[in-house]
Amino acid sequence: MSIPSVYIRRTLFIFLHIFFWIGVYTFYTYFLGYGTSNTAYINNFSLYLMPVTISMGYFFLYFLIPKYLLNKKIGLFILYAAYTFIIAFFFIVLSILYGMVFSQKLLVNNVIPFKKTVLFIIFGVYFIVLITIMIGLLIQNYKSTLRDEDLKNKFLQTQLQLKEQELKYLKMQIHPHFLFNTLNTLYGFALKKADEAPDMILKLSSLLDYILYQVEKPQVLLVNEIQHIEDYISLEKMRFQDALNVSFSKNIHDDSLLISPMVFLPFVENAFKHGAQINGTLNIAMEITTSENTISFRIKNSCKKMLNSKKGIGLTNIKKRLTMLFQNNFTLEIHSLDTSYEVFLKIPAKNE
Repeated sequence: MSIPSVYIRRTLFIFLHIFFWIGVYTFYTYFLGYGTSNTAYINNFSLYLMPVTISMGYFFLYFLIPKYLLNKKIGLFILYAAYTFIIAFFFIVLSILYGMVFSQKLLVNNVIPFKKTVLFIIFGVYFIVLITIMIGLLIQNYKSTLRDEDLKNKFLQTQLQLKEQELKYLKMQIHPHFLFNTLNTLYGFALKKADEAPDMILKLSSLLDYILYQVEKPQVLLVNEIQHIEDYISLEKMRFQDALNVSFSKNIHDDSLLISPMVFLPFVENAFKHGAQINGTLNIAMEITTSENTISFRIKNSCKKMLNSKKGIGLTNIKKRLTMLFQNNFTLEIHSLDTSYEVFLKIPAKNE
């Protein structure tokens, strides 16, 4: 059974503290023992300085710094820090006296126990406390940086999830009129027992599978996108019969090119929905051309002047989705004339 990470962190935390205070004790023995050979006396005397040093250090680390300094109450922190040092002065003196008394038995004749004055020892303790405060501030700063990074990562994660949800919603913007019209046409074919009905059902099933399920994928093959555009056109041809004239030119140099699903299909849908018959025929011309770095799509449909101002329901969403997918690395041009409406889109090419 693996040990939970929280216990590992706590154990490491305890060991680091123990290691630090052992280092402080070693400093005291070196600091006080410099110039004397009576190490037994120095070692014993140093132990009496440890309780007051540890108490001051943790008082600053876990009370004064978090409560006042980190909350930007600088004035109160300075005031209480001064009080702490003044009160600690008496406890340090008391520790020194106890150290001298209880280390008396370790004195060696003609050997000076240590050459440091009482005031020098007090400043030595203060120095260690100041070092402890500095380390504590560094640790707090590091923890604060980690918290900020964690919050930033969570914020970015939330933003990413929102963008993914928005992108998913924008992908699903296929107008229900197409399904309604296709089902009506299919119903008419079924009543007539027309031979086209089974093929129409198969193409509709394939297209709906693509729209509902394949759209979840971030990338699909360009040839698959084209195949479903062709299925869409076939279904519209069955509905329009002789009132539709569609040309679809494809110049694909590499079958492994990838594309985000449903990038071109909404433009195709808008051409059928907002296009108008002229002399009894709806004319639509499409072209897809690829190069090493780009994929270009062009679609042009006939329309009437009264419909020029219409951009098609969902065009704003299409532009928004393109911006989310490619930032500013795409070209979208729309030309609306008296009898035609043309869209040109160029996006970056990606390979498998």
